[in-house]
Amino acid sequence: MNDPLGALITLVILIFSAIVHEVSHGLMAEKLGDSTARDEGRITLNPIPHIDPFGSILLPGFLLLIGSPIVFGAAKPVPVDFNSLRPRKLGMALVSFAGPASNFILAILLILPLVFGLIAPGPVADIWLKAVILNVVLGTFNLLPIPPLDGSKIIASALPTNLMYWILSMERYGFFIVIIFLYLGLLDKILVPVITLFFRLFGIQI
Repeated sequence: MNDPLGALITLVILIFSAIVHEVSHGLMAEKLGDSTARDEGRITLNPIPHIDPFGSILLPGFLLLIGSPIVFGAAKPVPVDFNSLRPRKLGMALVSFAGPASNFILAILLILPLVFGLIAPGPVADIWLKAVILNVVLGTFNLLPIPPLDGSKIIASALPTNLMYWILSMERYGFFIVIIFLYLGLLDKILVPVITLFFRLFGIQI
């Protein structure tokens, strides 16, 4: 890791963005009838209740250490009782989509000052650019249909109940699937084109 300060900045941005992601899940669940996240003190931007030692620290730290072109991580998932949502299946889809949507909204809000030239080229612009990229990565990564990522729950919600529970039961294998995707370079092939397209939509070449 040749740039400790850059790695620390990346980690801080990633943790904040992952917390916004999880809080958005909780807020949407609360709106649809499940207050579990609120009851357990997870509707907060205070990082302490959200930090997951593996997803928030070790995984992104490892990716930074090996010089991975794509860095991602996760906060501790907010608890959601899908059976309390009304409507239940649509509620599952909306709650699941709320997290990635929050990251794309953050990415759009962050890229606008760059588009309008409100931030001069330099270290601040570089950090701003990094924040945009990390949020696009988080939003896209979590939409992948790999349990337990949000994309799998969105797909599961549209399926018959028995298939829905089968997909949800596969969550314990999700970590290994993600590692395989990462090892084979498949995540790069998915995420890099999305990042490039996002910036092109706003007239920025990276």
